[in-house]
Formats: sequence, C-alpha cells, structure tokens
Amino acid sequence: MAKVGLIGVGNMGMGMSRNILKAGHELIAYDVRPEPLETLVKEGARAAASPREVGGAADNIFIMVLNVKQVKAALLGEDGLLAGLKPGSTVICTATIGRSQVIEVAELVTAKGIYIIDAPVSGGAPGAAAGTLTMMVSAPTETFEASKPVLEAVGRDIYHVGEEAGMGQTVKSALAVLIGTTYAGIFEALTLAVKAGVKPEMLRDVVSTSVVGNFLFRDTTENILTRNFKGQSNIGTMYKDLSLAKNMANDCGVPLFAASAAFELFQAGKAVNPDEDNWTIIKILENIAGIEIKKTE
Repeated sequence: MAKVGLIGVGNMGMGMSRNILKAGHELIAYDVRPEPLETLVKEGARAAASPREVGGAADNIFIMVLNVKQVKAALLGEDGLLAGLKPGSTVICTATIGRSQVIEVAELVTAKGIYIIDAPVSGGAPGAAAGTLTMMVSAPTETFEASKPVLEAVGRDIYHVGEEAGMGQTVKSALAVLIGTTYAGIFEALTLAVKAGVKPEMLRDVVSTSVVGNFLFRDTTENILTRNFKGQSNIGTMYKDLSLAKNMANDCGVPLFAASAAFELFQAGKAVNPDEDNWTIIKILENIAGIEIKKTE
C-alpha cells in the first residue's frame, strides 16, 4: 500500500481521504482548519502541521483546493510541499485551476525532480464520498501507470487524456462548458413550463424519460422542487470553472456563445446568493417570472 498525502480537506477532500483510507493506504493530511483533520485522525489518518510535513511523509500527494493561489500557497515557501518532497515523488493536482495555470505549476514542480499529474475531477462531493469521481488525467504514461492504484482509490472512471500537464484541465474546461449550458437550459425550461401552467413534477417526469433526461436534470430539478439550496455544489465552484473555460477560449480564439450566457447567469446567482448551490439561480428567474417552482403533490 502507498503512503499518500492530501492537502485540502474540504467537501471534496474529506470524501477522497476516507476512500484513500478505505483502500488500505496510509494517509497524512493537511488543512488550514483543524476540525476536518481531527475527524480524519479518529478514522485512522495522520494530521500534518504543514504541507512540508505532508511532503516528507508521503510519496503521492493530492492537492484538492479551490484555485491556483491556494495551490501555490500549498507548494511554495519554507513550510510548503516542495520543501518537504523527495525527488521522485508525485504531486496529483485534482484541483480545477485552468490550463495555463497548471502548466505554470508543473514547471515549478518538475524543476525539483518531482513528477506531477494534472487530474481535475468531476462528480462533486457525492462522487468524492462514493469514490466514483471521473478523473481527467494528464501525465506521462509511466507516471500515470505508477500512480494508478492511488488514483483508483478516489476515482471510478479514470481517463488518460494526455501526456503533458494542461490537457486534463483542457478537458475539464470543455466539460464545464457543457455542464454550465445544461444548467442554464434546465432553469429556463422549468421557469417557462411552470409560468405557463405546467406542474413541475409533470415536466420532470416527461424530460426524465426523454433523450435529455440525464442525472444532472433529475438531481437539479429535485433540489429545486424541494427548495434544497445548500450543502451539495456551491455556486462559486461552477462560476470559477466557467471563468477558466472562458479564459481558455480567449487564449484559443474560440467563441463561446451559449457558455457566455450561462456564465452571466452564474455570475448573477453568485452575486445574489453566494453561499448557496448552483440551482440557486432559479430564484432569479422565478423573481422575473413571478412564480415559485416547488412540489405541488
């Protein structure tokens, strides 16, 4: 079994940590907050006082934080991860930080003789808890194969999308475009139908058995109908992912018509209800239409 480190024990990192332990690996974890570390210690992990301590104790280290600023904070400085890592260790960046940013981070890491895997994930907190994350892995084949047992502890569908850092983030940004525009379509379809007099349950049932009746539609609609707006998928994360996709599109000279409209919806939702989940955007459309979409049965 491997000696695994994890930096960032938030909603995603907690689920990943538990699955690393469940797979039988040793785990040393670090977070700026003591509470999640105390929980993990009770479950068999070791808590580190700094990222440097994680680096000194583990051979494969996951970084699961929010943005590139936090990734660099974890890596750099006297108490940073790079100060403790041994040459030949592997950093696994599962944070979604964007293509150009992960390339910059990779240069910092590889200059120290350390391997890096660009591996953003999809599946949210539920996927992290269940160990069923989709992983978009970019790394040399040899590095990917060597780290596969560790990746399999947290992911179910693991795709080797490229050899160079940046390709994982590229695929994740393309996925964010599709997810963001799908959310926008769900919100507008629900608002239109309910305003016109259709029961939301009826629309849910019809769409669920149609060609677009996917998990995202069913889960989003159920949360809206039950007015469940907190605790699953904070809007700030999707907003960040769409921002990164737009930045990459600018770099590549690719227009994003639908995704840009979706981005504006997420920006509005984040401005109004920053502590709620993605589907909080429905409240903005409800206010415009003068309705509330909730269970009628």
